[in-house]
Order: sequence, then structure tokens, then C-alpha cells
Amino acid sequence: MRVALLGRVSTSKQENENQLGQLREFSATQGWEIVAEYVDTITGTGKKARTQFDAMMLAASQKRFDLVLFWKLDRFSREGVRKTLRHLQRLDDWGIGWRSFMEPYFDSCGMMRDVVISIAATLAAQEAITISERTKAGLERTRKAGTRLGRPGVNVDMKAVQRRQANGDSLRSIARSLRVSPALLVKRLKAESQPHV
Repeated sequence: MRVALLGRVSTSKQENENQLGQLREFSATQGWEIVAEYVDTITGTGKKARTQFDAMMLAASQKRFDLVLFWKLDRFSREGVRKTLRHLQRLDDWGIGWRSFMEPYFDSCGMMRDVVISIAATLAAQEAITISERTKAGLERTRKAGTRLGRPGVNVDMKAVQRRQANGDSLRSIARSLRVSPALLVKRLKAESQPHV
């Protein structure tokens, strides 16, 4: 089996060798051929782009290996449950296996595969609900504080718009000169034509 090693390491050389050394040794005991090593070196902030991760995903889509082996799930991705699950599902869709060295239950080829995917999907759904609830609570708190939400209103003299339209100007040219969208003018004109009760 052709295997790609994926590492996410700090600038500490000792940590790099420990992590990668174990992955190489494990691959050898399994009789796997290491065809590539993708290692992102992350600084203390952890905000550096993961160019090697992106390169690994591209190579996976091109089926350059059969399995990606990582030391631990947090070395694979720290982007949250939903994004991590999305990455694993993409590998799965491409027919590429994945396995965590330190967490043997995270193994797309193992008997716990469907259970792990189900749990991860449930956690991802819960994470989405939590984010939505947090957003709604924040918006409600902002409303109660008296802050107006949404874009600021646009003041348009609709009588002037109607006069210009009567003089032959197109809505598009009027909108352009007022720096608003034609859709806004259409909406306002419709509102003006409605009988006021």
C-alpha cells in the first residue's frame, strides 16, 4: 500500500523527529511504501497557511497514494469538527484511506469507521447548532442595546427619480448616478404606487 505521511509540527526539531519517526516506523511494520511526506511547520501563533496540507489534498485527489497516515487527529486538522469531517469525507470520496497513529479508532479501513464518522457528523451538526444559537443570542443582545442591525438606510428622493424617469432617463442610469442598485429603485417605486391605508 502506498502511504503519505502528514505532519503538523512546531519549530522544535526534536518534536518533528519523534512524530515523523514513529509514523515511518509504523509504516515499515505494516509493509507500507511511503511515497510522500507532507509536513507543515507551525509557529507559536499557529496561524501559518498549511501549504503542505493543501499539497497533500491535491495529491490525494490525483490518487498518488492509497492512505494518509497522521500522528493524531489534531495534527491532521484543528479547524473544528465540521471542517475536519469535510476533509476526511473528501479523502473518502476520492477512495483514499486515512488513519491516526495515536488514535487507532480513527481509521477509515477499520471496523469502527462508520461509528467514528457518525459521531463526527453528529458533533459537526451540534457545532453548527451551537454557532447558530450563539449568533442569534449576539444579535438579540445587540438589538436590546439599541443598535440597528443591517445596512444603513439609503435616502432617495423618489419624486426626483420619477421626474427623471418622466424625462426619459432609464432606471439603470438613475441608479448609477445615485449610487444605488436598480432593484432598490424598483422596490421603492412599487411601494410608492401602493395605495396608503
